[in-house]
Amino acid sequence: MTKHTPAKFNLKDPIHFLALGFGSGLAPKAPGTFGTLVAIPLVLLLSSISSLYLAVIILLMSIAGIYICGKTAKDAGVHDHGAIVWDEIVGLMITMFAMPITWQSILVGFLLFRFFDILKPWPISYLDKNCTGGFGIMIDDVVAGLAAWLVMWFIFV
Repeated sequence: MTKHTPAKFNLKDPIHFLALGFGSGLAPKAPGTFGTLVAIPLVLLLSSISSLYLAVIILLMSIAGIYICGKTAKDAGVHDHGAIVWDEIVGLMITMFAMPITWQSILVGFLLFRFFDILKPWPISYLDKNCTGGFGIMIDDVVAGLAAWLVMWFIFV
């Protein structure tokens, strides 16, 4: 099976439900984009908490994502299936970390994260090709989020 081949997912399984971005990853076209869109309400919901608490939440989501994405990929029999979008959710959360929250910043953050996630400039491409399992699924999006965050910092901070 390839990255976009239909796989067996179970939305009743809470691990699959999270990995599939609450079902958004099952979109027939651009599942990563739909998964990233799911992160926007989370960004808005968490925008009023302190940066320290937000950093802890993002760290926990990243660590949990290694298991969530890895288990779902293993169950589906496909490494980094396109429907697995928990990594995109975490990536946008990283992109928007400690940024002023406006519709403009959310739009720019969304576009920057998708840019880095889709084009995968070095070192993102290296990590995507050379890391496996749940860690491999998560790490390229974490680094894409960090790259987008850095650009956001120069624009908005």
